[in-house]
Amino acid sequence: MRLPPPRLALLCMLYFVQGLPFGFQATALPVYLRAQGASLTTIGLLGALWLPWALKALWAPLVDRYGSARIGRRKSWILPMQAGLVVTCAAAAVVASRDALLLLLALIFLMNLFAATQDIAVDGFAVDTLRPSELGLGNTAQVVGYKLGMLTGGGLLVWASARIGWPGLFVAMALLCLAAFIVMLFAQEVPPEPRAEPSALPARREPGWRELFQRLKAALLLPGAGWLLLFITTYKLGESMSDVLFKPFLVDMGITPAQIGLWVGTWGTGASIMGSLAGGVLASRMPLLGAVGLTATLRVVPLVGRWLLATGNVTDAGVIGVTMAEEFFGGALTTVMFAFMMSRVDRRIGATHYTLLASLEVWGKAPAGPLAGWLADARHGLGLGYAHVFLLGIGLSVVFLALLVPMRRQRHAPVTALNTA
Repeated sequence: MRLPPPRLALLCMLYFVQGLPFGFQATALPVYLRAQGASLTTIGLLGALWLPWALKALWAPLVDRYGSARIGRRKSWILPMQAGLVVTCAAAAVVASRDALLLLLALIFLMNLFAATQDIAVDGFAVDTLRPSELGLGNTAQVVGYKLGMLTGGGLLVWASARIGWPGLFVAMALLCLAAFIVMLFAQEVPPEPRAEPSALPARREPGWRELFQRLKAALLLPGAGWLLLFITTYKLGESMSDVLFKPFLVDMGITPAQIGLWVGTWGTGASIMGSLAGGVLASRMPLLGAVGLTATLRVVPLVGRWLLATGNVTDAGVIGVTMAEEFFGGALTTVMFAFMMSRVDRRIGATHYTLLASLEVWGKAPAGPLAGWLADARHGLGLGYAHVFLLGIGLSVVFLALLVPMRRQRHAPVTALNTA
């Protein structure tokens, strides 16, 4: 059964808004700082701006527990977070015109805080309403919408900043967030899809605090839960170590910021979106764990390509080819992994449980930036250089594939227990 187009479009729009600040942070900010002479260690520490995404599980129970029935359980959280994004983007436009970098970084941190909190509510909305047969398509809307936001914030608007400047970039982001706020203001929140016959369902109520944490504890104590958590936290570690150094590597190789914005921020994100669409098709047509294994294996190939660039001649064609391949396979892997995660969620505490898994996914990538920067940095770190760190990223990505074995042994237990209670 296909996901109704209005609901699909709404999910895509909400995730688009959440991707705007990260697109700028991930693509434009490292290039700008490296061009200004910042060390690789400093650039690696920019991951601290992403801290709200790693910690959002701490306040996810609040989002699951409280909400206005009149406005909408999820909508009552989404609207104020979108308003916060509008205000912080507008404030960043003023700050950018004054060249106050520290204050700008603080505003980007707040953008991530608002976007991460909105993400809890939007994920809860998706878990509430997506049927098992719709997980592939729904997570495609999630990932593609988010990456379209990244493409806009880290590609198109960065490219346009040559004319409109950094202040204009943030004004454009504020206007896009405002447009989404207006759409959401008039959107009607659809009640959760029933999971059984209506006559067999009890009257819906919000879980109390004790019940919520008991259900979460039960989910985490299911057979194979430890393997699941390890699986989620490690699947992007090697790739992330390679990612955080790739743009500074291109700067050091003489590639201009404009070329990086075009090749990585725009074409690369476009390839990532195409990969996410392909991942959605895979997630709909083959077992989710098998789809994760296939895309994780293919993801290793372009990581080898980055290592070859660092050990040989850097050509425009080589950079573009490796970038497009890595973004495509990485995008496909993200979509199928998120669909797999959502299939393991207890829907009664959907926002809290899924947010916990998503936060662990972020925590798994968190050490990558500081560690990669320190390992490669010749001035303030170990001085291994780009090639050795790229090789380490390959090794970690290959080792991850070994976790498919215990996951296959445990693949049925969590799903059965979560959906029959």
